[in-house]
Amino acid sequence: MTGPECVTFAALLEDSAEDLYDNAPCGYISTLLDGTIAKVNATLLGWLGFDRDELVGRRRFPDLLTVGGRMYYETHVSPLLHMQGELGGVAVEMKTAAGTRLPVLLTSVVKTGPGGQAQLIRTTVFDARDRRAYEEELLRASRQAELERDRAQQLARTLQQTLLPPALPEVPGVEVEAYYHPASLDQVGGDFYDLFPLTAGTWGFFLGDVSGKGADAAVVTSLTRYTLRSAAIDDPEPAGVLQHLNAVLNHTDPRLCTVIYGRLRPDSTGATVTLATGGHPPPVLIRADGTRELVRMPGGQLVGVLPQARFTTTTVHLGPGDTLLLYTDGLTEARIGADTRYSEEELRDDLSGPATARSVITAVTGLLTSFGAGVEDDTALLAISVQLPGATSPVS
Repeated sequence: MTGPECVTFAALLEDSAEDLYDNAPCGYISTLLDGTIAKVNATLLGWLGFDRDELVGRRRFPDLLTVGGRMYYETHVSPLLHMQGELGGVAVEMKTAAGTRLPVLLTSVVKTGPGGQAQLIRTTVFDARDRRAYEEELLRASRQAELERDRAQQLARTLQQTLLPPALPEVPGVEVEAYYHPASLDQVGGDFYDLFPLTAGTWGFFLGDVSGKGADAAVVTSLTRYTLRSAAIDDPEPAGVLQHLNAVLNHTDPRLCTVIYGRLRPDSTGATVTLATGGHPPPVLIRADGTRELVRMPGGQLVGVLPQARFTTTTVHLGPGDTLLLYTDGLTEARIGADTRYSEEELRDDLSGPATARSVITAVTGLLTSFGAGVEDDTALLAISVQLPGATSPVS
């Protein structure tokens, strides 16, 4: 740097220390130990709207604060300053001459003499109006986001309720319980279940899981439930019901679905259950003597993938005290460790007998709760048990 530029730069450096203090971009104020104002710069005077003579030697620093700020200063800031000798980042509000409030941040240090005796308190005052406006805007945005989230969650809950039966009908001699566990409060899942009467003495039921989440999955779930109910009236065979559903899903919005459909016929010895599965996890059968098994039906293909999918059918007889549990894979894919997922075999082993539909659902909901955040997908449960002689239907 040479010539006129060097001269101009040198002139800038010749600003007096007093000018730098008085017109700094922040406020400076020095007070005696009792708070009496001894010195104040022009910047702070301009912010507050006072003349220097109105403050120096006449007012105490706490007098410039709001009531709340003064109480905080005298009960917290001042004692800490005397103990520590310095304090920074204190947010308070100062009063202007016009009576308005000025949000500021204070940083104070205690000046000591040669013998270490405290003499003055020097305070730097930073204008926090922009910061306060930013914080208030953040708060408004946060509140708005929370309100929108609450609305979204309410909408999701309402939509989810429309995809599930409000109550299950009573089946003579049979106890039926169901449960739905949402993994997320913000999104609608694709899990579903239902139980409904067919002909006299015969009942249809199903449980399944449409791939995906959100509104698109909800549309397919609603279509699936409607299709299954309609097909069950026209075709008494469970495999035929799934074939009809497969044809509908293949001709609309292709989306895979796992589902198990069953026909329930109570009789004098218990109940006969005929099941057809389309790629769904195997039900758990709990006998009255305490034995448990997975009802394997290998070969049942996913619904909605292949135009000519094949489905597997099996028949199970439930005697008094026997229970059949249907579930979706949100349960058996729950994480129970860093690299471990809960399995169908563990579910079978964790259930004890003899059991009722209600006790099984209670046990499994307890498992879901114990997994906590490990349950990453929605879970639907449906349990069917034959009542023991003399037992009465539970009150829902």
